[in-house]
Amino acid sequence: MDQIVHKDLKVNGINMHVAEIGQGPDSVLFLHGFPELWYSWRHQMLHLSARGYRAIAPDLRGYGDTDAPLSVESYTMFHIVGDLVALLDALGLERVFLVGHDWGAMVAWSFCVFRPDRIKALVNTSVVFQPRHPSIKPIEGYRALFGDAFYMCRFQEPGKAEAALATAEITDVIRRFLSGRESKPPLFPEDMSLIFKAPPVALPSWLTEEDVNYYASKFQKSGFTGGLNYYRAIDLNWELTAPWTGSQIKVPVKFIVGDMDLTYHFPGVKEYIDNGGFKKYVPLLEELVVLEGVAHFLNQEKPEEVSHHIYDFIKKF
Repeated sequence: MDQIVHKDLKVNGINMHVAEIGQGPDSVLFLHGFPELWYSWRHQMLHLSARGYRAIAPDLRGYGDTDAPLSVESYTMFHIVGDLVALLDALGLERVFLVGHDWGAMVAWSFCVFRPDRIKALVNTSVVFQPRHPSIKPIEGYRALFGDAFYMCRFQEPGKAEAALATAEITDVIRRFLSGRESKPPLFPEDMSLIFKAPPVALPSWLTEEDVNYYASKFQKSGFTGGLNYYRAIDLNWELTAPWTGSQIKVPVKFIVGDMDLTYHFPGVKEYIDNGGFKKYVPLLEELVVLEGVAHFLNQEKPEEVSHHIYDFIKKF
């Protein structure tokens, strides 16, 4: 870990913190999710750099040591992907392998829709590519499926989730999010502080106190608003991406998900994967891996297995 180099780059009007390690003709760009950081990819970065790849993992806009604009309107996919295109330009990289998880997976799908010319191949995890529904806004759809208690719906009101999070120790918040193994879509009470003030959970074997403290130290500094604004911009993204309705992912893809991942148990997702819907919109899907007994944070829960899956796919190109 002490060989990972950290730098700050000016990209797309913000300062972005980037971690990287390794040298070689091919680079791999890792995109983290919520509530995570570049650090979520620490195992994969070491694994791939040892095999001749340049591994690059930024703190995305709103996270860690990267700037966090306050307005929700600053967190559209055009902003996030724009940051990453500018990052590749700043690093002198024409094309990269892309790896995403959680919100990073959704950003990766958008990256491949907007700028497939910059991506050699994609290894995406947890969140399948969902085509834009032409007539139903996403939050409206989630509310119809799960009610107001669905966590994405609860996160919509600026400041409310932040106030609930402020009632708990930040290390307990990180423990609770990263240790979760509930496969049902999360439902939060209107008073979300009840969730975060619950007794601390025991750490799983793959997460250390040092890991928790690293995450907590960064969120203590940045707060959670940046990450929550990704959820608040969901409907705005829907409005702005109307021209891409029906678009397909036109780069080679490997997809990995845990069979206990909450995203895998969203209504209709398994059927979408099994009945050909996923392949229809991701026609270059070459490999689909379902990890048994693995929950949402698969890149940290099963670091070696996920690292091998990434390497075995990208080495073909």
